Amino acid sequence: MHLDPLAIVTAFGLIFLAELPDKTMFASLAMGTRMRPLYVWFGTSTAFAVHVAIAVGAGSLLGMLPGWIVKLASALMFGFGAFMLLRSGGDDDEEDTGGKTVTGFWPVFSTAFMAVFISEWGDLTQITTANLAATNGTASTAIGSFLALTSVSALALVAGRFIAKRVPLKTVQRIGGICMAGLAVWSLVEVFTG
Repeated sequence: MHLDPLAIVTAFGLIFLAELPDKTMFASLAMGTRMRPLYVWFGTSTAFAVHVAIAVGAGSLLGMLPGWIVKLASALMFGFGAFMLLRSGGDDDEEDTGGKTVTGFWPVFSTAFMAVFISEWGDLTQITTANLAATNGTASTAIGSFLALTSVSALALVAGRFIAKRVPLKTVQRIGGICMAGLAVWSLVEVFTG
C-alpha cells in the first residue's frame, strides 16, 4: 500500500471544507447538546468509515476506465460540487433527535450512526471522495477523507458554537466551492493536454 502525502492533504482539505457547512456538522452539534459527545463521535465516525469505504470502492472502479474518461468525469463532478457549494446559502437543515435526551453508549452510538449513515448517501463529500479515489489513489484518499469527516464531527461537538459565531459558514462554502471549481478546471485541462 503506497501512501501519497499530497493526496492525503488534498482529500483532507477538500472534504473538510465541503463538510463544514454540511447538515452532518449541524446534526453532530444538535446531538452533542442532548447526548454524550464522545458517544456521538464514535457513532458518526463509524458511519463515516463505512461511507468512505463505499466511496473509495466506487472510485477505484472508476479508476479502471481510460484516463481521459476519469479526468472528464472528475471535472464534471468537481464542477457539480463547486456549483452546489457556491449556490447554497448556508442550509439550516439540522438533523434532530426529536428533543429527547438519549443516554447509554449503544443508544447514543446507534442514533448518531444512523443519522449520519442515512444523511450521507449521495452527499457531496461521498461523491468527492469517490472522485479523488479514482484519480489520487484509494488508500491516501480514504485516510484524508476519513480524517476530515471525523475532524469536522469532533469540531462540531467540541467547538461548534464558537465556529458558528466567529466564521460565517457561507464563507467556508465559498472557499470550498472555489477550490472545487479550480480542480474542475485542472481536470479539464488534463483531459485536453494528456
